[in-house]
Amino acid sequence: MRRAAAWLSLLLLVPACVPPAPQRTQLEIREFQTRSYETKDTKMVMKGLLNVLQDDGFIVKNANVDLGLITATKEMDIENKWEAFGAVLAAGENGRWKKNSIIECSGNISDFGSQTRVRVNFQTKTLNNKGEVMSVGQINEPAFYSTFFAKVDKGIFIQKEKL
Repeated sequence: MRRAAAWLSLLLLVPACVPPAPQRTQLEIREFQTRSYETKDTKMVMKGLLNVLQDDGFIVKNANVDLGLITATKEMDIENKWEAFGAVLAAGENGRWKKNSIIECSGNISDFGSQTRVRVNFQTKTLNNKGEVMSVGQINEPAFYSTFFAKVDKGIFIQKEKL
């Protein structure tokens, strides 16, 4: 019995000894947020990016061709009815739960020699049922950006081919 308790306590302590994942440097983040395209037609690349954002449900707030700037937002209802019900039961009228999520996108499209370079970053914000901000954070997952740029690649191809 003691041996089992010792093993159990050891197993519980081992995860605490694992060092946290190292923080990414700004250069590493910038690398997966950026993609270069073999064209000098920045306007065409910008239109391809705009189309992808709109296809993904973003509302474009600003687009400035001269600056190569695009900003867009996407709002989603993320309310979990069971979480809301539990919060109301636990705290009465003052219960708070996740209600909405907003994803904000900022894009920079610029000439880079014989190429056009696109850098995008995404931030997510979670609001509760009272409209209060619960959390805000930059999306720093390479897979997220890889998936997004795969869509942009297709969008630029469609734009080039005028389909």
